[in-house]
Amino acid sequence: MTAVRTVPTDGFATTSRERRALTVQHAARLLFLLVALLLLAPVLCILAVLVVEGAPGLSLDFFLTKPRDNGAAGGIATALVGTIWLTMGALVLALPLGVAAAIYLSEYARDNWLTRTIQVAIVNLAGVPSIVHALFGVGAFVYFLGFGKSILAASCTLAVMTLPVVIVSTREALQAVPKAFREACWNMGATRWQTIWHIVLPNSGGGILTGLILVVSRAVGETAPIMFTGAVFLRALYPSSVFDKTMALSLHLFNVSTQVTNVPRHVPFAVALTLIMVVLAMNAIAITFRMRLRGRKKW
Repeated sequence: MTAVRTVPTDGFATTSRERRALTVQHAARLLFLLVALLLLAPVLCILAVLVVEGAPGLSLDFFLTKPRDNGAAGGIATALVGTIWLTMGALVLALPLGVAAAIYLSEYARDNWLTRTIQVAIVNLAGVPSIVHALFGVGAFVYFLGFGKSILAASCTLAVMTLPVVIVSTREALQAVPKAFREACWNMGATRWQTIWHIVLPNSGGGILTGLILVVSRAVGETAPIMFTGAVFLRALYPSSVFDKTMALSLHLFNVSTQVTNVPRHVPFAVALTLIMVVLAMNAIAITFRMRLRGRKKW
């Protein structure tokens, strides 16, 4: 009889099927990386153009002096201050209302026709064009409530426009908190509101700040809603109350780009670069707070 020789096999050796799966995985990873780079490329190109064309126009005088000659000369001081007024006003109005609505939908409301109708309304409100919000703001805040063309009317319009973002992001953050946290509080005798205030909201602060970041990014760059409700072409005075009219960077950029003649080439690019810098600065502050809140999580 001839002895049969057995070839030892390695139980951990990679099979051909596993090698094919790894190849597909690496290809998919490279594909997704390429897609991400393609999405990032236009942003980098836009920033590069703005920096190259607009950086020569940035100076301390540009930020601190008021526009002259219909914006063709001078700086952007009143427009910069007005943008901060409008953005802060929108945040003060939209954040409490949006968080309160999200708390109701997430923690109190039952799944019935009313809550489903509210959710559909929120989705539809998010898809309404900004010009429609502008016309609504004119009718509701400028004329019906008697605010006139003012910072308050423009801020209310921006708040209505950004409410869906706050509600959706806050609701998702609230629902991300484990239900076991709520049940533990209820078993200890805490009321529903005590559980929300002491447990749910502190653990969802990061998601709420995400909504704040999105609100800032949209409110700073909107033109149509403020053009009809509170922003003006040119104003020499700084706003002193919410019932004053004001300039805004987005509207000023539109004017110096399309409505004013003999504007130096670098001015529109400098205004656009400043607008992006304002958005990045406000977002950086919110992101810093969000990172601190997430660092305190125990789960």
